[in-house]
Amino acid sequence: MKERRILLVIGGGIAAYKCLDLIRRLREEGASLRAVLTRAATHFVTPLSVAALTNEKAFTDLFDLNDEHEIGHIRLSREADLIIIAPATADLLAKMAGGHADDLASTILLATDKPVLAAPAMNPRMWLNPATRRNVAQLEADGIRFVGPNTGEMAERDEAGPGRLAEVPEIIAAARKVLAEQRSVTPLRTGRPLAGRHVIVTSGPTHEPIDPVRYIANRSSGKQGHAIAKAAAAFGARVTLVAGPVMLPDPPGVRVVHIETAEQMLQAVETSLPADVAVFAAAVADWRLASAPDEKIKKTGRAPALDLVENPDILATIAKRGAQRPDLVIGFAAETGDVAASAASKRKAKGADWIVGNDVSPENGIFGGDSNSVHLVTEKGIEDWPSMSKDAVAERLMLRAAEYLRTRTAAAE
Repeated sequence: MKERRILLVIGGGIAAYKCLDLIRRLREEGASLRAVLTRAATHFVTPLSVAALTNEKAFTDLFDLNDEHEIGHIRLSREADLIIIAPATADLLAKMAGGHADDLASTILLATDKPVLAAPAMNPRMWLNPATRRNVAQLEADGIRFVGPNTGEMAERDEAGPGRLAEVPEIIAAARKVLAEQRSVTPLRTGRPLAGRHVIVTSGPTHEPIDPVRYIANRSSGKQGHAIAKAAAAFGARVTLVAGPVMLPDPPGVRVVHIETAEQMLQAVETSLPADVAVFAAAVADWRLASAPDEKIKKTGRAPALDLVENPDILATIAKRGAQRPDLVIGFAAETGDVAASAASKRKAKGADWIVGNDVSPENGIFGGDSNSVHLVTEKGIEDWPSMSKDAVAERLMLRAAEYLRTRTAAAE
């Protein structure tokens, strides 16, 4: 944390008093802090106490003539290495999810290009309310990180459940993790390196019907593919996301084609061509029934014989396509042993330019998790990337893709 610049956004809740200890602990670790208080937060902690602990002015007003003379909300949103929201109230989360900008805190959060860590705190029923759950899901899809809330007794009498602000050491540990991940990926301030490019991404599983109620599938949450689509859009690309059945919101600013089967996915990809980059992150089922019945198969005491045929190999089909082959074709190889060697073999067999290999052994927690550890296999060799969030993997991969296209274009000229 030493010499890292942190902007602390303090929301209006009783847990705001814990931010005074958070400020003190962060400064003990060498971080420099600025703080923004919402109007509601000033009812729980004073700007004077916050300013005394940060050794900086505490900011509260969007229309402060002195601060806004130098476009203060933009400066505050860009000069920090990390923004921490604690407590992140239900109202603040709703404003962020909706893109509102009606006070200093929400305007900063809308204008920032830096990582944001939210520490929610609210009444359990507010946290569990469907509106809050939708907002949190949208914010997670937008790349906002969360720590907590914890479960326990509330400030209100006879109230208990999920909604307690994470403890100060937990918030600091989460902040360290986010900052460490940022060191492993080129910052977003590089601009829009994929502007004018079209990127196709496949994500999630496919479901191959056995009968009207059963199906064959591979395990996949779609988190990595959706993160790649979001990163490509953030870098200025026009993005088509071909998504199998997942429990994730559509990334903002992305054209999404929802499909069920491998054949539908291939058709959607082919219809979306031409493209500059195609990233095949979906876990496509390898087989389907030659002919699925229209009615549910009844249990008879004996397992039914399933006549399986291979699904189309989407990666190989597009990689070996003559006309309209994307300039850069990237595949994924989910393996459970000897990942790098298997990924290298797959790159040659499929005709892909790059393969991203990852170890999906159960003990690694890749499926459904938020982190990934991958090997990038290119024609030049194998790169072992450190463990990082799936968002960071996506950003790094898309920045490498942008550099590949830039170099290719320059060589052609």
